[in-house]
Amino acid sequence: MREQEDWRITTALLTLLLVFVSSFPALSYGVVPPRTLLNKLSQGSYLTTQEQWFNQTLDHFSPYDHHQFRQRYFEFLDYFRIPDGPIFLVIGGEGPCNGITNDYIGVLAKKFGAAMVTLEHRYYGKSSPFNSLETENLKYLSSKQALFDLAVFRQYYQDSLNAKLNRTKTENPWFVFGGSYAGALSAWFRLKFPHLTCGSLASSAVVLAVYNFTEYDQQIGESAGAECKAVLQETTQLIEHKLATNGKELKASFNADDLEKDGDFMYLIADAAAVAFQYGNPDKVCKPMVEAKNAGEDLVDAYAKYVKEYYIGTFGVNVQTYDQEYLKKTAINEDSSTRLWWFQVCTEVAFFQVAPSNDSIRSSEIDAKYHMDLCKNIFGEGIFPDVDATNLYYGGTKIAGSKIVFANGSQDPWRHASKQTSSPDLPSYTITCSNCAHCTDFRGCPQSPLVLEGNEKNCSSPDAVHKVRQQITEHMDLWLSECQEGSSYI
Repeated sequence: MREQEDWRITTALLTLLLVFVSSFPALSYGVVPPRTLLNKLSQGSYLTTQEQWFNQTLDHFSPYDHHQFRQRYFEFLDYFRIPDGPIFLVIGGEGPCNGITNDYIGVLAKKFGAAMVTLEHRYYGKSSPFNSLETENLKYLSSKQALFDLAVFRQYYQDSLNAKLNRTKTENPWFVFGGSYAGALSAWFRLKFPHLTCGSLASSAVVLAVYNFTEYDQQIGESAGAECKAVLQETTQLIEHKLATNGKELKASFNADDLEKDGDFMYLIADAAAVAFQYGNPDKVCKPMVEAKNAGEDLVDAYAKYVKEYYIGTFGVNVQTYDQEYLKKTAINEDSSTRLWWFQVCTEVAFFQVAPSNDSIRSSEIDAKYHMDLCKNIFGEGIFPDVDATNLYYGGTKIAGSKIVFANGSQDPWRHASKQTSSPDLPSYTITCSNCAHCTDFRGCPQSPLVLEGNEKNCSSPDAVHKVRQQITEHMDLWLSECQEGSSYI
């Protein structure tokens, strides 16, 4: 009883401190790695922003190198059922982690009486091992190193919790969560360290490394529908024509004067449309473009207006992150995540969003050669994404882990790099509704801006989202109960 009372006092003091800290505006920014647009977190909607630190091993695969770096993490204990509640590990992805986001995972934490912790991915945000991001310094940036980071942190946090509760060698039930690339990490963590977690939610998890990812563009066309798709295709052709005749003026009309390479500019054009579908906002691009077409207005002007107002304005994309010369910069700044994710793309997973051979929305100039030239230009010779080795190591969509839920939105172009069919101990759910896209299961609709607690009411089919969440909850309940203290995690 005395232990519980001491813990309640500690938690109460922490809560007061969090209230004080959160009364000040959080310094954060959305990160959207171009050409991938994997996982944009909205700003300011956090359960906590109080950062903590621990010393992490730099190279988990060397028995001789004992260098360490400071890695940032966050914890939220308001819902924690002392002392035996579960611990939810929310995995950080390809951008800064500025706190624990107030999405549907928080709702689940409240339901299960869980403590929440999240670890910032190595190199991203404030967890950089080096002061410079030159290519040589990036050799420790990989999903394999990141998984070991999570394992080491999991042990560190369990030990520190035991110390706070004045107990030894006790294990709380752990469950891991992630979306997009972090969703893949969530599945891979359960695969590689099944003894360290009761299960995994892998939301929009890109577990299949793909060299020529034509399915991405094809899904954008399918999600757009025939009318909108035709308008976007026509717009791309008009832009290509203007680019050949008066490129400087055209780029200026998109506020993209600095993009000297035409391929970089056409990538901006493609991503600007894709982001509306990926994050559950199809009307943001389809409505103004179809209306412009029906009214006989200039489609290029209409699209430039959309790009400037929504993609650059509301969505907050920095056009410079499409400039290869800018991506060469090795100094750490607020756009460093773009260079870092490109390194992972160029060495591990590719996801090259190339134009399909026919019926494409994006420009045919965006091909595999463009991507490989970019990788070489930014990082130097010898850089190549060995997708076969990545898929051999993790299994791709034939991943042979257990107790992993894969959830995907039917409109999400990234679902084609995820596991979409169930297999034994690997349930998979696709949420079907017109704006169910990337990470709908825990972000709600749309994904940007973030809906507090991942509310499902704004989805075009709230019942579909609710059903998938019920299925996820049932599996979590079963798996957590199966690995209570004394039972096997596996």
